[in-house]
Amino acid sequence: MTETFDAGKLADELRSLVSEAEALLRAGVSGGTAELQDRAQETVLELKERLAGLEQQLNARARDVDSYVRDNPWQAVAVAGGVALLLGLIMARR
Repeated sequence: MTETFDAGKLADELRSLVSEAEALLRAGVSGGTAELQDRAQETVLELKERLAGLEQQLNARARDVDSYVRDNPWQAVAVAGGVALLLGLIMARR
């Protein structure tokens, strides 16, 4: 039962969150002033730009990790085992 990290799924969920936020802004700001509506739209656009940048970074890092693990499988297993051991020791103390 292994779970894989899917950057595309995360990006899709974030996009749906942004679209829901847009809908809420439109519903909540519909009676507001034009200045308030403009500020809300600017904020949503900035959020979309940040999301696009985050998606690009996430995809690049996922590709880097994937290529490293494919090139050095035993080192990746050793690192994962070491991290699991440390987490186990920390959790056992509590």
